[in-house]
Amino acid sequence: MNKTSNIFVISAPSGGGKTSLVNGLLEQVDNLRLSISYTTRDKREGEEHGKNYYFVKEDEFKRMQSESKFIEDAEVFGNYYGTAKEKVTKLLDEGIDVVLEIDWQGAKQIKENFPEALLIFVLPPGLDTLKQRLESRAKDDSQTIQRRLSQATHEISNYKLFDYLVVNDDFNECLGQIISIVNATRLKRSRRELDLRDLLKKLIP
Repeated sequence: MNKTSNIFVISAPSGGGKTSLVNGLLEQVDNLRLSISYTTRDKREGEEHGKNYYFVKEDEFKRMQSESKFIEDAEVFGNYYGTAKEKVTKLLDEGIDVVLEIDWQGAKQIKENFPEALLIFVLPPGLDTLKQRLESRAKDDSQTIQRRLSQATHEISNYKLFDYLVVNDDFNECLGQIISIVNATRLKRSRRELDLRDLLKKLIP
């Protein structure tokens, strides 16, 4: 891992808006790449293999698990998700910051493997709002939505694992806060010392 590269994890309960926030972050922040997860769930309308996820069969996913190919993996609503070690470490070694859009279970594993990773949890302004968002995206039936809402409380209860909490009430405000967190992290002394070594030598004779 390049000393100046960073891992940013963004998590939220289903319907919390993390995908839209991550897309906005990638549009506005340079030198930042999304780590595309592997999953065994079915492809949704409009999704593309290699762009939204790497869609694989369960036996292929479990083979990758057994070969320690993932730096984090979890089962969510009966489907498996995982982040490939090789793809992330390649970006980090090149000095490119990586953002992971994963759930709290994966975030916990990332923090264990990469203690300097920055974890951000996106809270909804209320459970009623979360329900409205799940219904409006029209991706799940009523039974699945209810299951997601029940799971949301458990997901939110793990907020103490995260370094930062933001509330996705006003999208632009929430996105601005996440961008501020990313920029502030990049300016930390431990990250900047190497980049600024020539300047520091001139300033400190």
